[in-house]
Amino acid sequence: MKLLLILPRNDRGYWGKLSKSGKAGFMRLNLPTIAALTPKDWEVEILDARARPVDYNAKADLVGITGFTAEMPGAYEIADNFRRKGVKVVMGGVHVSAMPDEALKHADCVVIGEAELVWEGLLSDFKRGALKDRYKAERLCDMKGMPHPRRELVDRKMYLSGFNTLQATRGCPFNCDYCAVTAFFGNEFRVRPIDDVIADIETFDTNHFFFVDDNIVGRANYAKELFERLKPMKRIWGSQASITMAKDPELLRLYYESGGRYAFIGIESLSQKNLDQMHKGWNSAKGYKEAIKKIHGAGINIVGSFVFGLDDDDKTVFKSTFDFIMENNIDAAQFHILTPLPGTVTYRTLEKEGRITDHDWAKYHTGEVVFQPKGMTAEELQRGYFWIFRETYKTKNILKRCLRSRRGLVYRIGMNLSYRNKALKMPEVKGM
Repeated sequence: MKLLLILPRNDRGYWGKLSKSGKAGFMRLNLPTIAALTPKDWEVEILDARARPVDYNAKADLVGITGFTAEMPGAYEIADNFRRKGVKVVMGGVHVSAMPDEALKHADCVVIGEAELVWEGLLSDFKRGALKDRYKAERLCDMKGMPHPRRELVDRKMYLSGFNTLQATRGCPFNCDYCAVTAFFGNEFRVRPIDDVIADIETFDTNHFFFVDDNIVGRANYAKELFERLKPMKRIWGSQASITMAKDPELLRLYYESGGRYAFIGIESLSQKNLDQMHKGWNSAKGYKEAIKKIHGAGINIVGSFVFGLDDDDKTVFKSTFDFIMENNIDAAQFHILTPLPGTVTYRTLEKEGRITDHDWAKYHTGEVVFQPKGMTAEELQRGYFWIFRETYKTKNILKRCLRSRRGLVYRIGMNLSYRNKALKMPEVKGM
């Protein structure tokens, strides 16, 4: 039997798109993992609709689709077209898990939450004509003996440098209001056996790889053991991590010595009031400067993530955040407009307050205002987002941050050029 797995496309926003060269950033592990969970008697194909159009006449017994919230309009269109051809469709992922009733208007079946413990049963039910409309595991998977994602089914030529991705942990020990991680993966922070992680890395044919974990240092003792095992492999890697790692000098040292050259860190806001309200009070706004200094001192480049539109933000937040980035030589920065993703506390709160102004999921890419902010107008929030992106990635500002040290210079230049390409696509805003 033939299983066709599809990643949809979203033509809006600045994230998740292919570059001008037709290449993407990091490879997502969801569909290659589903392929690895599929029994050998199935033929499996993975189609990335960003790279080539969907052929609705393609032979397929079952179609599986997943995507981010902003990709769901495209996902639903694909699902509808296949169902009109008489092909059964199953959908899953974070958005579908949060909105299963909505997804079932377009799919024959949905997977709610993690697929590892239900996928084989779903396929068995499909074969005997007894497919249920919902599948949800009774417990979380423990990450032991997970199959290696079937990367050979993905066209690696469409990735700039992030083809080799893997996962060592799931979830995050924290539970921020705006984040969909714990809503999908549960409140339990789980770790994969280190032997399994090392075995996965040994299959890589490049010196560089990326952990797609939400917080690679979420359990410090595990992270230290993992990093010790990575040291003799002499690879280069990066991941997402919490700024709390700055409190542990040994953890910082091992991060770098194991090949960790950059970390995506959720700084989010310079307002402690905002941090407390989003239940990220363990981030200390007063301690940011010292934490950044320690992380830099260990040789680790920082990609700082900032969110605008929180309740304590007014229109001065963009200039103050830009000044903070430049004063502390944050190597690169991602900026996001607060987006009430379904399944999050933020979504429920803003919906209850009547502040969500647009339910077009295609706009939920964190670069477009879909709610009414408290401290500024929606237009001011949108303009400020464009302004800080373009200002941060002006050539003179890139050079100042990149030239802070010779160590790690190549990585800083590469990161900044990538973000500059996105920034230049945004409208130019004057008078901020």
